[in-house]
Amino acid sequence: MAGVELERVTKIYENGFEAVKEVEIEVGDREFMVLVGPSGCGKSTTLRMIAGLEDVSAGTIRIGRRDVTHLPPKDRDIAMVFQNYALYPHMSCFANMAFSLKIRGVAKAEIEERVRKAAAILDIDSLLDRKPRQLSGGQRQRVALGRAIVRDPAVFLFDEPLSNLDAKLRIQMRAEISRLHSRLGATMVYVTHDQVEAMTMGDRIVVMRDGVIQQIATPLDLYHRPINRFVAGFIGSPPMNFLSGRVVREEGLRFDAPGAGLPLEGLEERLGRHEGREVELGFRPESLRLAEEGEGFQARVEVVEPMGSETYLHLRVGDVPISARVAPEVRVHYGDRVHLYPDRDRLHFFDRDTGLAIA
Repeated sequence: MAGVELERVTKIYENGFEAVKEVEIEVGDREFMVLVGPSGCGKSTTLRMIAGLEDVSAGTIRIGRRDVTHLPPKDRDIAMVFQNYALYPHMSCFANMAFSLKIRGVAKAEIEERVRKAAAILDIDSLLDRKPRQLSGGQRQRVALGRAIVRDPAVFLFDEPLSNLDAKLRIQMRAEISRLHSRLGATMVYVTHDQVEAMTMGDRIVVMRDGVIQQIATPLDLYHRPINRFVAGFIGSPPMNFLSGRVVREEGLRFDAPGAGLPLEGLEERLGRHEGREVELGFRPESLRLAEEGEGFQARVEVVEPMGSETYLHLRVGDVPISARVAPEVRVHYGDRVHLYPDRDRLHFFDRDTGLAIA
């Protein structure tokens, strides 16, 4: 296996649109790296440049310390799994998996061995004689994975491979790919727009927006220590809540917002220099607890979503919508007014002008 390095990689299309802007990523050998972000952020374009399917406008790409920036895909020692399974409908699953080896002139006995081994890893031994139309979506995805595995590439590239599956099958295939990574000890780069997929699968995650990397970190670092408001709002489900307000001094430091106010005792060192300035307060739905009157801030219940093990509340503080994740035994109804208090140790503050976290 091998690592992947992107050094100031840029993609500019003929119409002048800059899809990817000086991206710098270093994927370690055997690492599972996930590229995540909203539609149009440049993540798939970045992956396609690694694969050689898109030309690089500027910068350098190395795989295993070998400069592959201008090499064709076949010479990069990569295998790619697409959102579309791209299986040949007239061929059996065995023939689909063996095809790339056959055109490279690999001996028949070795092809047989590699395909059978990959099929055993993916538990599709019994499907090898079938045509793709005879398979379910999950089975087709396994065949597409098997086609990549038999090549024994230096790097596996995945471009939103689970997007066409239903929710239950996506969860199952997520676990399958994670197990596959552990069994193969392979270097994998995985693109998705689903932040839950990113959080559950990646060793590290690259968060992108408008062609620019926002942050590269482990899933828990992204969750607990987002570098800016965008990352904080993108990572987490339900997403982080935000209230815009001002840091004021009224019998001690306070956060003051329309319809909400919180004392900031113990946060002088962190927020003292922002006194009199506008900031954004961020807190996650699970960090909220129901409080007594006079504590925290008041919110109006708009939607109650019982989930069995927990309940999601959709509320409004003044004109600002927020959400809370509470215990299932909490009983509230549409129109109720409740008092909420966020865990003080899990508050996030962001500069109103730059969006950067106030650390």
